[in-house]
Amino acid sequence: MIVGVLGAAIFIGSILIGEWTYFLLFLGLTLLGIAEFYRLVQVQGIMPHRGAGITLGAVFYTSVFLVEKEIMEPELLFLSIPLFFVVFILEMYRKHPHPFTNIAFTLMGAAYIAGPFGLLHTLAYLKEEYLYQLILGLMLLIWASDTGAYIFGKNFGKNKLFERISPGKTWEGWIGGTFLAVVVGYVLALFFTDLEVYQWIGVAIIVAVFGVLGDLTESLLKRSLGVKDSGTLLPGHGGILDRFDSLLMAIPFVVAFLKIF
Repeated sequence: MIVGVLGAAIFIGSILIGEWTYFLLFLGLTLLGIAEFYRLVQVQGIMPHRGAGITLGAVFYTSVFLVEKEIMEPELLFLSIPLFFVVFILEMYRKHPHPFTNIAFTLMGAAYIAGPFGLLHTLAYLKEEYLYQLILGLMLLIWASDTGAYIFGKNFGKNKLFERISPGKTWEGWIGGTFLAVVVGYVLALFFTDLEVYQWIGVAIIVAVFGVLGDLTESLLKRSLGVKDSGTLLPGHGGILDRFDSLLMAIPFVVAFLKIF
């Protein structure tokens, strides 16, 4: 309970204070998330290139921020491409029976975490200046969806959503999460005017749909590795991936929706 309250306070405070505290908050989550992913896959004897992967993720995340903030020219984003191939070169100096497995999981870890968090900057600067409303609203919608799914699932859940991957999730829970997310999306539209009402409702629906798919994706990863939690960084709340799996999956779809509509 205390960890959850403190975490929420740090999150909301970092987003509200300004663009640099927001940047540092998600940079920390990016680095910790990639490192956590690499620790997870090592359970199966996979040996990702931690240093290279974390560096690649940090460079991509930071570069997108600097480009969106108009401090760095967009062309400089191409500097991250050589880092992608450095992983292949590094693997040549190892003696491991499955070299391309190591390469694949190294790149997957960086893409899975740094990709969505880097794209988050396009939302923060959707109108060419830092929009705390959109970032904070997205987090509130994630929390609303999770809360609604928990309440409805616990009280009315009977029909399993995807029992093979996550036995606890039900269709009733998902419907409840979607309902609460849409309600919160409408309320946000009344106070956070950076988006139109239909956009907030659209984001809410995307969060409800792809957020649960992100949760299922992370559950599938843990089941394939035979672990219960992704980490122990947050006492009583698991690891970084446990807490932000929904957000990681939802961000790319929210970005695509708002860029197009």
